[in-house]
Amino acid sequence: MRAVYENRFSELEPLLARVEKPTRYIDHEWGALYKPEAEHRCVLIYPDVYEVGLPNQGIAILYRNLNETPGLSCERGYIPWIDMADAMREAGVPLLSLEGAAPIASFDVVGFHVPHEMACTNYLEGLDLAGIPLHASDRGEDDPIVICGGPSVYNPEPIAPFFDVMLIGEGEEQIVEFCQRHRELRDAGVPRVEMLRELSKVGGAYVPSLYEVRHDEPCSKHGYTVPRDGEDVPPVVYKRVVKDFGATNPVPQSIVPYAQIVQDRLCVEVLRGCARGCRFCQAGMTYRPVRERSADQVVSAVTSGLASMGYDEVSLNSLSSTDHSKCAEILNRLNRRLGDTGIAINVPSQRLDSFGVDMAAAVAGEKKGGLTFAPEAGSQRLRDVINKNVTEEDLERAIRAAFEQGWRRVKLYFMMGLPGETDEDIVAIANLADHTLEVAREVVPKEQRGGISVSVSVSVFIPKAQTPFQWCGQTPKDEVKRRQQLLLHSVRNRAVRVHYHDAETSLIEAVMSRGGRDIAPLIEAAWRRGQRFDAWTEQFSLDRWEEAARECGLDLREIAQTPYELDWRLPWEHVSPGVSRGFLLREYRRSLEGVTTPDCTRTSCTGCGICPTLHAENVLVGERS
Repeated sequence: MRAVYENRFSELEPLLARVEKPTRYIDHEWGALYKPEAEHRCVLIYPDVYEVGLPNQGIAILYRNLNETPGLSCERGYIPWIDMADAMREAGVPLLSLEGAAPIASFDVVGFHVPHEMACTNYLEGLDLAGIPLHASDRGEDDPIVICGGPSVYNPEPIAPFFDVMLIGEGEEQIVEFCQRHRELRDAGVPRVEMLRELSKVGGAYVPSLYEVRHDEPCSKHGYTVPRDGEDVPPVVYKRVVKDFGATNPVPQSIVPYAQIVQDRLCVEVLRGCARGCRFCQAGMTYRPVRERSADQVVSAVTSGLASMGYDEVSLNSLSSTDHSKCAEILNRLNRRLGDTGIAINVPSQRLDSFGVDMAAAVAGEKKGGLTFAPEAGSQRLRDVINKNVTEEDLERAIRAAFEQGWRRVKLYFMMGLPGETDEDIVAIANLADHTLEVAREVVPKEQRGGISVSVSVSVFIPKAQTPFQWCGQTPKDEVKRRQQLLLHSVRNRAVRVHYHDAETSLIEAVMSRGGRDIAPLIEAAWRRGQRFDAWTEQFSLDRWEEAARECGLDLREIAQTPYELDWRLPWEHVSPGVSRGFLLREYRRSLEGVTTPDCTRTSCTGCGICPTLHAENVLVGERS
C-alpha cells in the first residue's frame, strides 16, 4: 500500500511571498475535484507552469473520468517556475499535488502529459522535485508507477528510460482501465517487475523496460526497438482509440482558475481527427479516424458550459473545426442563442477551402477578433508536394469573405524548409502576403483601412515520426536563416508583418523527433546543466544543449539533418497510430511527384490502414461538401 495521505501545504505556504505569481501554487479553485478518501490515487502533471497547463483538454478529460470512477481519484500537478523550484529545494519541500498538497511521490500512479518535444527536460525537473528516481530502472517497490501519454508519444524512445509505462493513444477509457488494473495488482501484492508485465497487457500500454534496442538490421545509428527475448509483449503497440466519441463528455472542464491563464475560455471539442492528409502533420496521422459530435450535442454543451463556468468566450476546438459537416449550422444556432450576450465564439482552425462567404457570416457572431489561416506553403507546386489541397483561389475567396464580413486582422501561417522547397517558394510566401493586403484594401471601406492587419508567421519544418516526411532531414540552420532573410526582403509592403520561429529551438525539437533511446542521456545532461522550460524562449540555451551533446558523444545537427533510408527500420516503429508503413511510403513517393491524395471523408478510402487495424471508422453526422 502507498503512504498515508498527507497535506503539506503548511511547508509550501511560507514560500509564496517570495515568488512570482503565487496563485500558481494554491488550491481550492471553483470546480476542483477532490477525493482524498479514494483507495487508489493518481496525480497528472502538466510539464509547465499552472497557467499553461490548466487549459489542457487532455488532462481535463482524464481528471474528470478518473474522479468519476468509484475507488479512483485524480489530482493535478504542474512544474513550479524557477523561483519556486529553487526555493522548494532550498527549504526541502517536495513537489506537491495541487488539490491536497500531498507529496507527488506518495501517489500510486504519477502521470506526465507529453504535449510536445520541448517539454523533455521538465519531466526530469518534476521527478527530481518529487524525489522519485529519474530512471525507471532505479525505482523500487515503494516508488509510484510513473506513466506518460499525450500527443507527442509517437516517438517514445528519447524519453522512454524515464517512464515505467507509456500510454499510446486516446486516454479516456485507457487511463481508467490502467488505474483499475494497477489497483488490483497492488492489492494482490504483485512485485513491481511482474506488475509492469501485467500492465503491458492494457491496450496501448508500452513498457520500455520489456523492450530492447538493436542494430542488427538496416537502421539508423539510433537502432530499432523490439521485445526482449522471453517477454510476452506485442512487437507493435497500437494506439487506443475512442470509437464512440459522441458518448464522451463534450465539456470536461470543471475548474475556474483564480489567475489569468492562457486560452482563458470555455473549450468544446467538436470533432476529433483529420483526414486531410498533410504530409508534414503528425496530428493528422495520429488522431485518425475522424469523429464528429452532433450539432445538438455541441450547442447544448456550449450553453451548459457557459452557464456553469461564467466565461465570455467559447472555442470550438479540433484539428480542423470548419471541416465539421454541421459547422455552419452549429455557428448559426449559437449566434442566435448567444445574440446580445457579448459572448464571442472562436473557431481556432479555419480551412481555406471550407471558409467561404457563408462560413464567414456564420463565424462572425458578436465579436470579430483575428482570423488565422494556414496555407503552409507559398506556391501551388509546394502545396501539392505537402498535400495541402488548397489553391490560391481558395485563399483569395476566404480572405475576401473574411474582410467583407468585418474582420480586419488576418494571420497567415507557413512552414520553411519543407522537402522540395526552393527560393521561388519563399518569394511566393511574400507574394501571397502582399496580395492578401491588397485584397483587404480593396474590400474594406476607405475610412476603416487603418485597422487592417496582415501578418505572416513562419515556422521551421521538423520531420515528425509517423508521417510521410519521417524519412526527411531538417534544413540546416544557416540555410534557414538565408531563406528567412530572403522572405523579409521579398515582402514589398511594409504593412505586412513577418515573424519567424527560432531555428535553434527547432533543431532540438528535430533531435527529439528523430532520435532513439540514445537521446535520453542527452536530455539528462542538458537538465543537469540547468535546462528546464525549454519551450520558453528566455530559458532556452543552445550552448547548454551543445555542451551536453559533446559529453554524450552526439552531433545534434547530424541527428536532425541526416535523411533516413526508406528500407531502414526506424526508432519509433514499435508504436503505431494504426497508419501503415506502406501508406506512409506511398505518400512520400507521391510527394516527390507532386501528386495529391484526397480526403477520405469526402471521397473514398485512401488506404491509410487505420480503420481496419484499430477496428474503428470515420463517424460523420452529415455530408461534407
